[in-house]
Amino acid sequence: MAQFITLPPVYPILDTATLDRLGLDWVSAAEALIEGGAQILQIRHKSFWSRDAFSLAEKITGLCRSGELLFVINDRAVYAALLGAALHVGQEDLTPADARRVIGEAAILGHSTHSPEQMKEAEIWVAAAGSTNPARGQGGRSSLIDYLAFGPVFPTVSKERPDPTVGIAGLKAVRALTRKPLVAIGGITRDNAFTCWNAGADSVAVIADLYPNPCTKITLRDRMTEWQRLAASKK
Repeated sequence: MAQFITLPPVYPILDTATLDRLGLDWVSAAEALIEGGAQILQIRHKSFWSRDAFSLAEKITGLCRSGELLFVINDRAVYAALLGAALHVGQEDLTPADARRVIGEAAILGHSTHSPEQMKEAEIWVAAAGSTNPARGQGGRSSLIDYLAFGPVFPTVSKERPDPTVGIAGLKAVRALTRKPLVAIGGITRDNAFTCWNAGADSVAVIADLYPNPCTKITLRDRMTEWQRLAASKK
């Protein structure tokens, strides 16, 4: 069972709306990110999960398994379970306890927070121990959540109704509230990533600054490589 994970410094988000707008197919984009050195990959698909969408996600699952990457589904617990993927849920999705019931005890589960109050509530879920399956009794995983995200640290254009910006001071403050791996989210670019890492973030989630314009498989791969070099320079 997953009890503790180490997140890579860069957490790329395969945002399907962005890819569709830029005219790059999902599988090619996933290949580019993997070739560029990605060590984790989340697919963020806010639209309807059609049969074609699921088929593409299934292909990306295979790519991540072949490359030994952690593959994460955003929001949709059922699809994460069907694909054998990790799951990331937000404040408006299933609760961590309900999400865990769907994906099982072995899968990785991440959870987004946007204020110190939400982080404190998340820590209650983190501390929830024992099996989530009553038929199995107690003695399951040590917590329901494997990692936490916090933000938006900076203004973001990737979310239709973003929560209030928390800033670097807010990120520093919540770092002291959890021992779980912490992902900084919201408006993070190559220019401000170091401030997030220095504030205590283990990883930075990237959407907008991940996709160059024009966005081709080659330019996307090169941008991912650039992000990996940046992360390597902080060590």
